[in-house]
Amino acid sequence: MTPKEFSQRLSRRAKRARLVLRPDLPERLRIYFELLFRWNTKINLTSLSLDSPDEAIDRLLIEPLLAAHHISGAGTKLIDVGSGGGSPAIPLALATPRLTLVMVESKARKSAFLREALRHLEMAGAVESSRFEELLTRAEFHEAFDFLSIRAVRTELRTFNSLQAFLRPGGRLLLFKSTSPSSQPVDPVPPLRWIDTLALVQGSELQMLEKLRIP
Repeated sequence: MTPKEFSQRLSRRAKRARLVLRPDLPERLRIYFELLFRWNTKINLTSLSLDSPDEAIDRLLIEPLLAAHHISGAGTKLIDVGSGGGSPAIPLALATPRLTLVMVESKARKSAFLREALRHLEMAGAVESSRFEELLTRAEFHEAFDFLSIRAVRTELRTFNSLQAFLRPGGRLLLFKSTSPSSQPVDPVPPLRWIDTLALVQGSELQMLEKLRIP
């Protein structure tokens, strides 16, 4: 796919989602998408077929760009858990320039891709090559983030009970989920509470949870 073809496809998919893109975004998203395409031929970064670009653009790019409307504030810090091929984290960060990004990926080859993507895009950010459970033992990660994003295949209550430790009181967990019949809803317990569920692209939604402030 040529740069012009990508730009046209991205523009059509954004228009379909009623999304207005900043002028600088299409080229940076193209760089990311092309890098993902090249690396995906060597390691499995995404299960989506990048040869079917409309679906891939919707799920990997448009979906996090829609979610970016719910991240705001100078100095905002985001931790993305299980970053894999970099979506939703990288598009979220591209759409939110002041965002401080930390991506967590336990697999070494995927971590290498994420670092390469940050380098190519000239993005500030960090990649932690470890399981998120290991980071919970480090004091600098405890209640250090305003937002936590995760694209979940399975949602287990104990996972959310652990992840909330990364969030400051008042921080939000952004859960990217499938809307398939087999997808189970999140039923959080304190200190997390459900705020809202928003439709993103066809077949996906964003569930937002907030960490309660303890008096």
